[in-house]
Amino acid sequence: MSFYPTTYQTQLITQFQSSQFTAARWARQTGKSHTISALLLHYALTNPNTNIGIVGPSWRQTKLVIKHINGFLQKLPKTAAKKPQKTTVTLTNGSTIEAYPNNPETIRGPTLNIVYADEFNFIPNDQELYDAILFTLGTTNGKFICTSTPWRSDSIFHKIFHDPAYEEYAKSHVTWQQAIEPHGPLKQQILNRIKRQLEGDPDRWKREMEAQWAENQAAYLNQTLITTCIDHTLEYTNFETAAKGEFYTGLDLGKHQDYSVAATIKAENGKLQLIHMHRFPLETPYASVIGYIKTLTDRWQTIHKILVDSSGVGDYITEDMQNAGLTNTEGVKFTVESKQEMAQHLKQAMTEKRLNIPYDPQLIAELNIEQYELTKDGKTKFNHPQGTHDDRFWALAMAAYATRTEPTPQLWVIAKTANQGKTQLRQIRQHLAKHKTQGDTR
Repeated sequence: MSFYPTTYQTQLITQFQSSQFTAARWARQTGKSHTISALLLHYALTNPNTNIGIVGPSWRQTKLVIKHINGFLQKLPKTAAKKPQKTTVTLTNGSTIEAYPNNPETIRGPTLNIVYADEFNFIPNDQELYDAILFTLGTTNGKFICTSTPWRSDSIFHKIFHDPAYEEYAKSHVTWQQAIEPHGPLKQQILNRIKRQLEGDPDRWKREMEAQWAENQAAYLNQTLITTCIDHTLEYTNFETAAKGEFYTGLDLGKHQDYSVAATIKAENGKLQLIHMHRFPLETPYASVIGYIKTLTDRWQTIHKILVDSSGVGDYITEDMQNAGLTNTEGVKFTVESKQEMAQHLKQAMTEKRLNIPYDPQLIAELNIEQYELTKDGKTKFNHPQGTHDDRFWALAMAAYATRTEPTPQLWVIAKTANQGKTQLRQIRQHLAKHKTQGDTR
């Protein structure tokens, strides 16, 4: 497969071969996905009629592993496998590798010889899923391997590395020092860029580059709360897709040092789903940002409200958006009071499990980076470490806050003639029935 593992990658492969249970916490950019993909494919090729299942914090994440495996298959004779698919690899020796949704009931059904849990520390229902995996492997005496960068400490993944009850696990811990070239795939140029990005967030550096558990106690949204909101079935809706539903958008503005970020939430049956998030590159003209929102609104039709950060130049942007036909735009000035109200509303929706977000590592990290302190007069003041960004946080907070507003009522004009009036009345009744609204239609 043209894969030549490094020393620490070879050690993981050896651990997997000799152990039933294996766990790896590796730093970012250390070749985790590459190694695991090669390992699973090699095992399936050399062990006919083996069934391997892959689970993760999102359907998209598990399919990425299949994509890596298909990449290795390109280097092998075409007779080794059947036609590549996005969720399943079927080998001609009877072995299969399949990506499964993060659903305990689904994983209990098939007969599996190996289960791989990707980014295991980010799976909300990890205990339930872990029990289902053990039940499944119990019928085949199969192997389990999990990998992740550290995240929350109240998790199975944390217990594996700290609880003596999991001593049967072969454990691998790799930091950036072991992976820097020429000993690993991490290039010095990439490391320098990561250092600049995480300069103001030492806890994230510890988690992602030293593979250690760390959390700032001043974080407004703790890791456990954020994890409970991750929905493994939820994926961002593409900009080109004509989505349907009732939507609300938050737009946090930035240009030179901060980013402009748009977040769109779908409200349905009291639940809020983050279905779209777009961060514009630095120096993006505000006219382009407005054009993006205008196109999104025209395409999706039912964005009931757009809340825009109207601090600084935001007043003019809000006015320009309204003049561009985005009459559902409303400005909100960022003050201590308004930030507190929006952040509290966001946190409440998360605590009540009414808000679902996709597995998005950048968003997850940014939600955890926002810090707070109580002022002498009892107000909550927000901040984020220097060199970091909280644009995604506030875009999401504004989108969630916008859902508090009822959709703009439809204006119905009744015609003067009786026949035209009856037609209009029928349309009103249809509208009320569609939206399950009670009302007098006389």
